[in-house]
Amino acid sequence: MSHTITAIEINHYRLPLDPPFLASWDPRPRTSFTSTIVRVRVGDYEGVGSGDAMLGFAGHETLFLGQDPFDIARHVEVLDNLQFHYGRMWPLEIALWDLMGKIEGLPLWKLLGGNSNKVRVYASTGGRLPPGQRAESALELQALGFPALKLRFHAQDPNDDLAVVRAVREAVGPDMDIQVDANQGWRMPWDIRPSWDLKTALWLSDALAELDVYWLEEPLHRHDYRGLAELRERTRLRIAGGEGAREFAELKEYLRRGCLDVYQPDVAWSTGILRGRQLAEEIQAGGAMYSPHTWGDGLVLLANLHVFAAVSTAPFIEYPLDPPTWTPDLRDFILPEPIRVDPDGTITLPDKPGLGVNIDWQALQTFRI
Repeated sequence: MSHTITAIEINHYRLPLDPPFLASWDPRPRTSFTSTIVRVRVGDYEGVGSGDAMLGFAGHETLFLGQDPFDIARHVEVLDNLQFHYGRMWPLEIALWDLMGKIEGLPLWKLLGGNSNKVRVYASTGGRLPPGQRAESALELQALGFPALKLRFHAQDPNDDLAVVRAVREAVGPDMDIQVDANQGWRMPWDIRPSWDLKTALWLSDALAELDVYWLEEPLHRHDYRGLAELRERTRLRIAGGEGAREFAELKEYLRRGCLDVYQPDVAWSTGILRGRQLAEEIQAGGAMYSPHTWGDGLVLLANLHVFAAVSTAPFIEYPLDPPTWTPDLRDFILPEPIRVDPDGTITLPDKPGLGVNIDWQALQTFRI
């Protein structure tokens, strides 16, 4: 039975609350958290996806209307072309995969070839807290069953961030893994500070290795391929990165040069699902890990979880959580129910078709902008 795309709709929803943790590193006054949802229809079937705002897409719907939703390789090429001219377009590809899963009656993790819907996650904190407070929050996350947590670096003096890691390690002991995100790979618009140089990254990697840190993320500028490869060669730590690579060629260059131990391209932000799956196979064939970045709303998180469940051999994937300022209820406000973690530190993905959620559009009307 043939299917053709009959409608594409893009809507924006605003939670009238600024995530409080952002104040620790974002100087702009903000009053809300916004999600974009793409809806793609084939008859009575509808797929949804989320991510960037799809700026520049308006007027290009005709490139997809009347097309077979299963011609995904063709759609990815078109989306990549649009991305070059405008912004990230992967929310539409996620919606197409959700749609295909619903038409086939298969959850996305199974449609992608996976055998298990169990996903192990680590708690990814967002705010910057003093050592004592972050140690207390780490103990709370450990008590919730998380096997690992991630800490953010952003201090003017890296010694201040190092003190936080030291306090957390002393609090949680040796049985909880700690990852560190150095945030040096790219910058927010207002941040014009230079990224770390190789000397700084080496010094910190040695200090973090002494604290048994599991990986160091984005320690150099994302295009410093030579520096990343040398750092990986000289440090005892795993080096992670690639979360926001805008071009597939960037990620292939990391592979060619041996820059990373852990590859983190977000399917909503970097690769899309088709290329994320293809890349994961190549990454893991070379002995590295595929563990996507997932910082976004509930649909973004779900898309990455499904791909991870289907193809990854890494020990865990990112789960954004930093209570009480960033909780599943706030993060997943567009979903009927937030995505929660089981006491053993895992998430059980739904067996329902596609991403496994049906959006309550009536309930979301309050937040539509």
